[in-house]
Amino acid sequence: MAFGWTKHGDGKHLAPGEVVRPDERLSWPRMVGFGAQHVVAMFGATFVFPLVMGLDPNVAIMMSGVATILFLLIVKGKVPSYLGTSASFVGGVLAIRALFGGDTAGADAIVTGAILVVGFVLALVGLAVHFLGADVINRIFPPVVTGAVVMLIGFGLAYVVADVYWPQDQWMALVTMLVTFVLVVAFKGFVGRIGILIGLAVGFVLSWGADRVFGMVPAYDDGAVQVAAHFRVDLSKVESAPWFGWPDTHWPDFEFSAVLLVLPAVIALVAENIGHVKAVGEMTGTDVDPYVGRAVAADGIATVVTSAVGGSPTTTYAENIGVMAATKVYSTAAYYIAGVIAIGFGLIPKFGALVSATPSGVLGGVTVILYGMIGLLGAKIWIENRVDFADPVNMVPIGAGIILAIGPVKHLISDDFRLEGIALGTIVVVGGWHLLRVIARRTPEAIRSDAG
Repeated sequence: MAFGWTKHGDGKHLAPGEVVRPDERLSWPRMVGFGAQHVVAMFGATFVFPLVMGLDPNVAIMMSGVATILFLLIVKGKVPSYLGTSASFVGGVLAIRALFGGDTAGADAIVTGAILVVGFVLALVGLAVHFLGADVINRIFPPVVTGAVVMLIGFGLAYVVADVYWPQDQWMALVTMLVTFVLVVAFKGFVGRIGILIGLAVGFVLSWGADRVFGMVPAYDDGAVQVAAHFRVDLSKVESAPWFGWPDTHWPDFEFSAVLLVLPAVIALVAENIGHVKAVGEMTGTDVDPYVGRAVAADGIATVVTSAVGGSPTTTYAENIGVMAATKVYSTAAYYIAGVIAIGFGLIPKFGALVSATPSGVLGGVTVILYGMIGLLGAKIWIENRVDFADPVNMVPIGAGIILAIGPVKHLISDDFRLEGIALGTIVVVGGWHLLRVIARRTPEAIRSDAG
């Protein structure tokens, strides 16, 4: 069932070691808080990546809410997840724009048309997995590979902290990180479980105050990253944004050559969805493998729906895995609430502008925690399944793939197409492990049926 949550305990407290499972909930006011925290966690990347790809971020935010609700319905509420903008398409989209006129309405339509086709292919892969059974996935993605994919999804986002968020305001990033540390650990109740949201709010207020006490953040230039002097909080877009408005949607157009440039993203999306489902299973202690196919298909269908109106490609969001790991609340009720809030942001530009005004330094302090926790979930999968890293078949491709993701290393396939970061690392991990297993004439290691 997609709806009908059982109240966990008294709806207010969690005993040590307890978790709120996907079909459970706490009190509704608390669930609204958790839903808001998930929106904050996804908002930065879901808003930024469309900008990088030249797509409308308000459409992306609104449709991410639609995509999330659609995903939850398809997986029958068994796999808690938020579907935000996928970063795996960035390289391919930039290549498409280089071929089809750059930042124009025509290129926009070709970009979203190519993304729609990828979503359709992903949905077909999900259907195949669903009908052939989860064993197919277990053979392709054994624990050593799954753990690596989860890890590189988290650690592969380290460059976002290092090159984008942290340099914008190093001291505020550090302060926000430390405040969030204390909130998450020192407070055991509801406050601790929404510590990331509170930490972000505290960082926002401190940034606003710092602008008035200390003035602008000084310019920063270390040779690789340059940041101009700037105020931490800019509310000008909040003031100018209308209260209500429909975002700038458009219909897709289709070019075969454009589709080829983004089609490899299917591999990364399959791996990301499987990694997400495995991570949820590990964290909740439940067997959600039977829903892997549904999850992959749901992401594909969601991508088709979002791109059909000019939105961005979707994927299960690593940031929200981090929120669940920190709060121990895996209730899908929080994600339905988050989806509704996101749709509201898309239709109420002023609220969206307020959230998007969150200082980059503050985001750096929060995301460094979230991304690290995601990466360590991959290590937990290895530990629970007793992966043997004395075996070079396990150690060599896994280590190489993680380094490629963390870099992020860019590999040019042609003048117009490249693989990089998480997508490249995922391909090396999955393809490299199976190639070396064949060379070593090994059989896949046994898959544990329990979650630890």
